[in-house]
Amino acid sequence: MANSDPVYLRVVEDIRRQIIDGTLPPGAPIPSRHQITRKYSVGETAARHALRVLAQEGLIISRVGSGHRVREKPILLPLHRGRSPEPHTAFASDMHAGGRHPSWSWRSELADAPPDIVLRLRLGESGPVMRTRHIFRGDGRPLQLLTTYEPIEPGQGQGAEEGTYERRSAAFRLAASGTPITEISEAVHVRVPQPTESDLLELPAGVQVLQIERTYWSGDRPVETSDAVVPGDRFRLVYGIPSPL
Repeated sequence: MANSDPVYLRVVEDIRRQIIDGTLPPGAPIPSRHQITRKYSVGETAARHALRVLAQEGLIISRVGSGHRVREKPILLPLHRGRSPEPHTAFASDMHAGGRHPSWSWRSELADAPPDIVLRLRLGESGPVMRTRHIFRGDGRPLQLLTTYEPIEPGQGQGAEEGTYERRSAAFRLAASGTPITEISEAVHVRVPQPTESDLLELPAGVQVLQIERTYWSGDRPVETSDAVVPGDRFRLVYGIPSPL
């Protein structure tokens, strides 16, 4: 490492190497700030920065009363992305396959459409949409956030609702009434979680999230769009793509 690099990076590099090669296995204690200053001949500030970087990388976690420890490596669960317009059904199937009990809660209410939702629903201008926020859990642990938006007609508004049962999506209701869903578009990107998302998903420091933007189309008209947010260290997305042959 170049001499011009901050001295704390020398500590980060050494502890990171020990975690990766197994010298420090999952659950093993990490030297305290005081121990780091003596072992690496660095100051208190450098030791504090080193521990912060390792936590931000998701390599270590802090536990009250026991200092820092090597973080257990999570097992990635499959998250299947299919054509079903019912997110509860797809989530429950993945949880049952992994031996976990699925559950969820949701709240639906009128809200002003954010600028990106205005574009995705082709609303033309900002206006009210029906927004439903879900929290999906496996064995009681929060695993996925889902926010759906559906356009509404002027004067169509209704009061807030919430529940723990399966709420039928707009795409499902339209298909059941004879309006076919002709296309599903989806885009995925990785980002840093917002503080509220970190709290709701109980994310340790350093874990990024996958945001999955899905839109249901009937012809050239978008009838529903949604944002799913899942921890990047807990899931792998699984897609089935029909062969053109």
